[in-house]
Amino acid sequence: MENETPNNPADDNAAAGDQESASQYSPEELQEKQASGKSSGADINLDLVLDVPVNLALRVGSTDIAIRDLVKLVEGSVVALDQDADTAMDVLVNGTLIAQGEIVIVDDRFGVRLTDVVSPAERIEQLN
Repeated sequence: MENETPNNPADDNAAAGDQESASQYSPEELQEKQASGKSSGADINLDLVLDVPVNLALRVGSTDIAIRDLVKLVEGSVVALDQDADTAMDVLVNGTLIAQGEIVIVDDRFGVRLTDVVSPAERIEQLN
């Protein structure tokens, strides 16, 4: 108690950061480790989060509109968006951009074909 030094949160964060960077794997590497049975306590068990629901959304475009014009909207009104029709749409997971894609129709339903996936490094950069 007298000789103990209080924990420095910065030291804890640095150690956690070192551990995180050491245990980052591509999906292929994680599957190989899981298939081979090689795992250590520092490895991440993806089974813990695979059933966590997330919100996936497509952002077609947006626009700024005055409330005066908003209340005038009726069935059949057209609102022009800021995105060109041939531009790829943003694919967001829980509000974070993860990819861009184009709308496709699959069995009379809308779908999205991913044309560009944001790298994990770029996603982390967006958080800062």
